Amino acid sequence: MKSGFIGIVGRPNVGKSTLMNAMLGEKIAITSSKPQTTLNRITGIYTDTAYDDGEGLQMVFLDTPGIHKPHNKLGSAINETAVNTLSGVDVILLIADGTREFGRGDSSVLEILEKVDTPKLLAINKMDMMSPEQYLDLYNRYEKTGMFDDIYGVSALKGDNVEVLRDTLAGYMQDGPMYYPEDIATDHPERFIVSEIIREKLMNYLDDEVPHGVFVEIESFEEGERLTEIGAVIYCEKKSHKSIIIGKGGSKLKGVGKAARREIEELLGCKVYLSLWVKVKENWRDSDRIIRSWGYKDE
Repeated sequence: MKSGFIGIVGRPNVGKSTLMNAMLGEKIAITSSKPQTTLNRITGIYTDTAYDDGEGLQMVFLDTPGIHKPHNKLGSAINETAVNTLSGVDVILLIADGTREFGRGDSSVLEILEKVDTPKLLAINKMDMMSPEQYLDLYNRYEKTGMFDDIYGVSALKGDNVEVLRDTLAGYMQDGPMYYPEDIATDHPERFIVSEIIREKLMNYLDDEVPHGVFVEIESFEEGERLTEIGAVIYCEKKSHKSIIIGKGGSKLKGVGKAARREIEELLGCKVYLSLWVKVKENWRDSDRIIRSWGYKDE
């Protein structure tokens, strides 16, 4: 079998999670139009037992948080997660947003990648929103660095060139074991995925100043034959944020719960009763203890 690990890196909100989901053919990582949606490293597993006349293929994608200039301890911790991923993979896939002009943040990412000897590919995302001239200008800028073995233009949202990119990545895999059973697409437990689904709906429902100060903890998860009962606590940083999350007459929280419940039922394949509570933990993003206990930083 051919197998290996692929680290997906890039700046915030360039489409890393959307592209990984597209390559897997199913939704594993949450997505949002807001930057810094991904706060943990998310594992996506692509297995093709028929690959190369039955020899088999397994690619383990590691979707990392966006590399950015941190403004709190949480930002520093998730940057560290992204950078640490680079040293333990077989190939690095850098995602760039083709609709943005090349800037300091992109230069900073290249400086980090330059220190790593791992083979690198570049995917210029959002091709469906670019002109040929925009693409060529960005292609030439990255190509001149000499850092990338291959450069592709893709549209993660529409699926353009995604299979071609996946086939190219497969060529970098080496003879190795099947790391995961062929019938799973992620190694994250259901509780984690459920918490991420709730957080995604919060990201989509809330004002810009609130989502990044939100953490979702699953307090109870009771599976029955016909019904799964889930209790989740949404933590925010300020009392004013709590009011925003709940909304007038509880309308916003009800909307979040309804949207999350539908997706969780699809995930679990059964009816779900979802209870949501909102609590305040002031300035938790600058607390080392909380960041560690909630899994954003290695011990």
